[in-house]
Amino acid sequence: MSVNLTLLTVMGALYACGIYLILERSLTRVLLGLMLLANATNLLILATGGYAGLAPIFDKDTPAGDYNDPLPQALILTSIVISFAVTAFMLGIIYRTWVLARQDEIQDDAEDRRVAETPSFDAEDDSVIPVETSEFPLAMVGPDEAVTIMSGDRPVRADKAAAEEQPGSLNVDPRPEGGEE
Repeated sequence: MSVNLTLLTVMGALYACGIYLILERSLTRVLLGLMLLANATNLLILATGGYAGLAPIFDKDTPAGDYNDPLPQALILTSIVISFAVTAFMLGIIYRTWVLARQDEIQDDAEDRRVAETPSFDAEDDSVIPVETSEFPLAMVGPDEAVTIMSGDRPVRADKAAAEEQPGSLNVDPRPEGGEE
């Protein structure tokens, strides 16, 4: 397979210009960049499609290797439809931005800057996970274990504290809350 150098050069220029335009703050330039990237991708698919061959119309006398592969053509057609939809969506966004703000530039947001400056360490998410992850660790203590824990300012045996956490505990006042009968 021979490589068409002109096609590759045009494709590289389209990719370079498209990426440069996407990095701009103007929505119109972002749209133009997306369109250039879509066209560069179409050229890439076309270049990787292989030799030009016969149309894929079956004939008994033609060997199978002489036919053109229809898959790159189908991929390019799909890419054209998707890029058209993205272009229409971006045009809608550009129009709405122009109607609301009369500008095409995307401004810096104070909240975005604050989020960008926050450290990546989160004390809640990145802390060390304890060995015991149960919400009720005292329920795991057996009745024969003599472990003492602090409840407020007084020491309490773990088996007595664990009994309070069990269903049907006798330590719960059966009266309604607030002491009313």
